[in-house]
Amino acid sequence: MDNRYDIIVIGSGPGGYVAAIRAAQCGKRVAIVEKADAGGVCLNWGCIPTKALVRSAQVYADCKAAASYGVSIEGEVKPDWAKMVERERMVATTMNKGVQFLLKKNNIDVIAGFGRLKAEDTVEVEGVDYEADHIILATGARPRVMPFMPIDGKHIISSKEALVLPELPETMVVVGSGAIGSEFAYIYATMGGKVTIVEYMRQIMPLEDEDTAKAMERAFRKLRATVMTSTTVKSVAVREDGKCDVVIEGKKGEQTLEADIVLSAVGIKSNIEDMGLEELGIEIERDKIKVDEHYKTNIDGVYAIGDIIATPALAHVASAEAIHCVEHICGLNPEAVDYSTIPSCIFTSPEVASVGMTEAQVKAQGIEYKVGKFPYTASGKATAAGERDGFVKLIFDAEEKLLGAHFVGHNVTEMIGEPTLAKVLGVNAHRIARTIHAHPSMHEAVMEAAEDALGCAIHM
Repeated sequence: MDNRYDIIVIGSGPGGYVAAIRAAQCGKRVAIVEKADAGGVCLNWGCIPTKALVRSAQVYADCKAAASYGVSIEGEVKPDWAKMVERERMVATTMNKGVQFLLKKNNIDVIAGFGRLKAEDTVEVEGVDYEADHIILATGARPRVMPFMPIDGKHIISSKEALVLPELPETMVVVGSGAIGSEFAYIYATMGGKVTIVEYMRQIMPLEDEDTAKAMERAFRKLRATVMTSTTVKSVAVREDGKCDVVIEGKKGEQTLEADIVLSAVGIKSNIEDMGLEELGIEIERDKIKVDEHYKTNIDGVYAIGDIIATPALAHVASAEAIHCVEHICGLNPEAVDYSTIPSCIFTSPEVASVGMTEAQVKAQGIEYKVGKFPYTASGKATAAGERDGFVKLIFDAEEKLLGAHFVGHNVTEMIGEPTLAKVLGVNAHRIARTIHAHPSMHEAVMEAAEDALGCAIHM
């Protein structure tokens, strides 16, 4: 076997496998190193299977609400959790096979095992050396473990265990309300569990616009979930009876919450240990590998992308970085990744989607701005669909260029592409307002919000 490659990629997540495929498209001989499952955490234990469970929860909720749509369902509607988990695992397996097919189709060698840098041009995998002109690190991240909340996989769990719990818990405390915490809180609350969300920051979904956070707090309370913000978790302990005691300190002082399950959703930690980075002298700062604008480390020939560098920890960001990195290596002079136009989505119900700056960020920078907002209570399509919760909020600067877009509502994760493209192209409020949108549609809310910013809203 020839162990010499043009490019070796370590990690096969949305950064790694995209990098490998793009490199193969550019005519390079490529190998990818993976210690676990093709597709990485996102595909096997993150983004994709979570959405499968979200969809099951939505179908269950729709069935319970069927009578309001004039549909009669005989008997009691019950969630079959085991079947939901089985379907979620099947979805992950299907997508995993898809990635394996793509790697094979592009003649990429898959090397199974843990990859470690032995030199700037050498990767050791299970005692075997492989050489390459360029090495791309794309090893991703794992759930962060806090000392006061030690994960045991049974009572105190991470997102991975939350996907395959053997049965639905009656009570759950979710620590952290970012995308992961919020999505699981939605799933388990919809299934009938008594869910408490504990968030250290002053609002849930701390990275989102304040109006979004307020709307989602109301949405969770409709699900009879408890939302506790500005609250610190002091300790989590498992009792002899298997229950968890969660000691918190918040607006009402110190108190103890009891739960069957505690889900730790407090962020991620980069997978950079034992990879030979220190021995090679690769610069690391605050758990992230330092890179330049082309994702090159301080060591020639070694690159890093995705969750292990100090950019947004999102699958689509890792993929964009992968393409830029490879095209730079191949001399194609790619455009830099524009981090101001990265969309973000949270798959609750209603959904959350955003791109660009929040109103608080705009204020903090002293930028003159105007806001246009359109509520789904004024939307014909939303009313007909029975999905009136939410809004579209657009923020423009003094020249009416789009600074930020913030959506809450049914299927808004499928709508965020329009303002993302508008922001990329520098489209102004007038152009958005005068772009004819189909009627009736949820998308009309974007046009209406732009009209509101211009002071000429029709349906408000």
